Amino acid sequence: MTPGSHVLHAADVAFTYDRRGRLVVDGVTLGVGRGAIVGLLGPNGSGKTTLLRLLSGTVTPVSGRITINGVAIGTLSRREMARRIAVVPQETHSAFDFSVLEIVLMGRYPHLGAFELEGANDVAIAREALAATGTAALESRRFATLSGGEKQRVVIASALAQSSEILLLDEPTASLDLGFQFDIARLLTRLNRERAVTMVVSTHDLNLAATLCTELVLLKSGRVLAHGPTERVLNAESVRALYGVDADVVRHPRAGHLTVVPLARAD
Repeated sequence: MTPGSHVLHAADVAFTYDRRGRLVVDGVTLGVGRGAIVGLLGPNGSGKTTLLRLLSGTVTPVSGRITINGVAIGTLSRREMARRIAVVPQETHSAFDFSVLEIVLMGRYPHLGAFELEGANDVAIAREALAATGTAALESRRFATLSGGEKQRVVIASALAQSSEILLLDEPTASLDLGFQFDIARLLTRLNRERAVTMVVSTHDLNLAATLCTELVLLKSGRVLAHGPTERVLNAESVRALYGVDADVVRHPRAGHLTVVPLARAD
């Protein structure tokens, strides 16, 4: 696809956290098509989380350009960015004892004026987001009392309540047990299918990426090793190049998607 056909596009983007200039993200170019689920894969320190921060406008690249629908994100206010992009962080903690509904209503702030309180329409949108994530029954619960999987679904509901066209997720299944990992993957697939939500997902879980993502971006030392359809990019050679691990990458006959089985450290 050409840059003009991408809802989100990064062109030769670089970023550093320190004065010595060591680039954490180094000349990354990628495009995210409308309705795609793009997975960011790479070892620790590869730049996945930093790239998500760049795409969300949380940090500013030292060089390069990021656009949403052709508009440079540096020209958009924080409120305008939040109307376009919602972020689900790896960990969410609340310093106050908010209810689940209050947490989800926080997603409506980009659509409220200064000192404006949430109205009936905002509450309806929040409850619709709760229903979409299977958490409607938790509405009155205190957020702090929820399990890890419940919290993650509520945070996703809050992101949905933003009514943004793009959802960025950083390790959405980290620290969740197998059952909750399955639930989150199924939820994200359904939201993409039913609501056409465009997603960029950073993950260490190769099998989650194979299950969920339509495209993959492979990152190592801040650079893109490969970018393309999951079926083409995810293979034994790419796993070895990224992680130094020999693995079998095969299509599972019952699951209907690729699966990755690590075998040994590569020589």
